[in-house]
Amino acid sequence: MLKKNIIANYASQIYVTLIGILLLPLYIKYMGSEAYGLVGFFAMLQAWFGVLDLGLTPTIGRETARYQGGVLSALDFRRLFRALMIIFVVVALIGGGGLFVLSEVIATKWLKLENLPQDQVIFALQIMAISVALRWLTGLYRGVVTGSEKLVWLSGFNAIIATLRFGGVFASMWFFGFTPVVFFTHQLLVALIENCGLAIKTHYLLPKKKSLSDIIGWSFEPVKPVLKFSLTIAFTASVWVFVTQTDKLVLSGILSLEDYGHFTLAVLVANGIMVIGGPISIAVMPRMARLHAENKHDEMIAVYRKATQLVAIIGGSAAITLVVTAKPLLIAWTGDIQLTEQAAPILQLYALGNLFLSISAFAYYLQYALGNLRYHLIGNAGLVVILIPSVIFSATHFGGMGAGYVWLIMNALFLFIWVAYVHYKLEPNLHFKWLFNDAIKIIIPAFSIASLVFLIDFNWIGNNRVLNILLVMGVGLITILVSFIFSDQGRGLLKRHRT
Repeated sequence: MLKKNIIANYASQIYVTLIGILLLPLYIKYMGSEAYGLVGFFAMLQAWFGVLDLGLTPTIGRETARYQGGVLSALDFRRLFRALMIIFVVVALIGGGGLFVLSEVIATKWLKLENLPQDQVIFALQIMAISVALRWLTGLYRGVVTGSEKLVWLSGFNAIIATLRFGGVFASMWFFGFTPVVFFTHQLLVALIENCGLAIKTHYLLPKKKSLSDIIGWSFEPVKPVLKFSLTIAFTASVWVFVTQTDKLVLSGILSLEDYGHFTLAVLVANGIMVIGGPISIAVMPRMARLHAENKHDEMIAVYRKATQLVAIIGGSAAITLVVTAKPLLIAWTGDIQLTEQAAPILQLYALGNLFLSISAFAYYLQYALGNLRYHLIGNAGLVVILIPSVIFSATHFGGMGAGYVWLIMNALFLFIWVAYVHYKLEPNLHFKWLFNDAIKIIIPAFSIASLVFLIDFNWIGNNRVLNILLVMGVGLITILVSFIFSDQGRGLLKRHRT
C-alpha cells in the first residue's frame, strides 16, 4: 500500500504542480504582472494562516493512524475529532474575519499598487479572506484522510480541484473578464467545492455512531492527552511559516506589486522541490507512526532511509536541473527576457536551498513518528532567532537576491549541523550512513554531470523556446538517470542485470 500511495501522491502532485506552473505565463499575459502579484500575495496569506493551525492538522493525522493501528478506540477517536472540529471552525471565523476587516488597510497602506483600481483590490482581498478560511478548514479533513492512508483517493481529488482552480479559472475570466475580482471569486467557489468533498469523505471514514459504546458528547477533554504534542507542532509550524514566509511578507511591502509578482514566480518554481518531497512525507509519516506503535523499529528505519533516497533521486534531480538551467527554463516557459533576467538568479538560490530543506525535513518525520518533537522544537527556535532578522535585513537592503542567499546558507547549516545532532540523540549510528549513502552519494554525481552544461556553449539556442525546453528536458533526464544509478535501488538493479 505504501508504494501505491507514494505513486498516487506523485502522480497527483506532479499534475497539480505542472498545471499550476505551466499556466502562470498565461496569468501574467492576460491579467498582467501586477495582478499576478496579488495571486502571489494570496498564496502567502494562506501560508501565514497556517500559524493558526495550532498543530491540529498533523495531530489528527497521527491520531487517525493510531486509531487505524488499534491504539486508539473508535469512541475516543470520534470525541477527539468533534473537539478539534469545534476549534477549527472557531479559528477559521476569527482568522478569516480578521483578514476581511484588514483588507482596506492592506490595500492602501501595505501593497504598492500602480495601475490596479484600489476598490477592486480591496474587494479581491475580502474574497481572499473567506477563501483562505475555507481552505484552512480542509486541514482537519485532510488529516483524517491522510491518517487513514486513503491517499489514492486524495490524490485523485486533489487533481480534480487543481484542474478547477488553475484551469477552470480561465473559463470564468473568459466570460466575465481577466480581472482580480473574477479570479478570486472563482477561487472562492472552488474552495467551497473542495471543502464539501473532503467533508463527505471524512464522514465516510469516521467510525459510525451506531458502533460506539457510548455517546460522543461535546467536550474538550479528548484534546488534553494530545495537547503537548499538538502545541509542540503548533510552535514548530508557526516557526516554519516565519522561516519560509517572512521574506515574502517583507518583500510584498517593499517591491512594487509587479516586481513582487516576478519574485513570487521564481520562488514558486523553486518550491517545486518541496512539492516533490510532499507526497513522500504524506505517505511515510503515518506509516512510520504506525510501525513505531507496533514496535517495528527496524522496519520504520528502513522506510525512513528508502524514502530519503527517493527524495534525493527525484527532488535532487529537479533541484539540480533548476540550478543549472534556470535561464533556459524561464525563457522557454515565459518567453520574457526581462522577467528571466530578474527571476533566474533568485530561482537558483531558492532551488538549492529547498534541496537542503527537503533532506533536512526527514529529521522531523522521524521525531513525528516517535511522538517526541523536543529537538525539532529547539532546532526551529534557534533557526528562527537567526533567520528572521537575517531575512528582514537582507530583503530590505538587497531585495530578492539577499533573501535568497540567506535562505540557501541557513538551510545548508541546518542540515549539516542540527540534523546531525538530532540523529545523534535519537539514532546514534544512523546519521553519517544516512547522509552519505542516502543523499550525498546520489546528489553529488548527478550535480557534477549536470554542471558540465556550464562548460558547453549553448548561446546559439538564443531565445528559441522549443530548443530551450529541449535543453532543460535533456539535462533533467540525464540528472535523474545518474541519480538513480548511484542509489541503492539503481545499483541493485544493475547487479541483477549483470548476473
